[in-house]
Amino acid sequence: MSGVVPVREGLFTADPPRLVGSLCDACGGHHFPRHETCPYCAADGARPVELSPTGRLWAFTAVTAPPPGYRGEVPFGFGVVELPEGIRIVTRLTESDPSRLTPGQPMRLTVVPLHADDDGNQVVTYAFAPDRGRNDVADPIDEAAR
Repeated sequence: MSGVVPVREGLFTADPPRLVGSLCDACGGHHFPRHETCPYCAADGARPVELSPTGRLWAFTAVTAPPPGYRGEVPFGFGVVELPEGIRIVTRLTESDPSRLTPGQPMRLTVVPLHADDDGNQVVTYAFAPDRGRNDVADPIDEAAR
């Protein structure tokens, strides 16, 4: 029996798409992926939270040769998206042509097919797509300066 499975359980929700990170009650820091120990202050007990589905593109490139063990298609976009929570997510991008991307570009989280596993399941992962026509995404850099 085939179906749809996430690349890693607990990393994201599919409907609506949201990354699952953590929030540390001791220092107030968000982090991704989710973990019970805060990477900033080492406090235990960080709690799971859904992160913002929008952000701004911080850095980007294209992957044109498959990494070892990778079973998906190439080329694909790869980059860093900064979320309003102030964290930067290393992520797959839906746009593989760097000439169509710009620093600070609004991005929106989506779930995309990655490959089929040995059981015939469609493995899906998270990615960020250009959020064309949207400029009201909070700019984490501007927010931090206030």
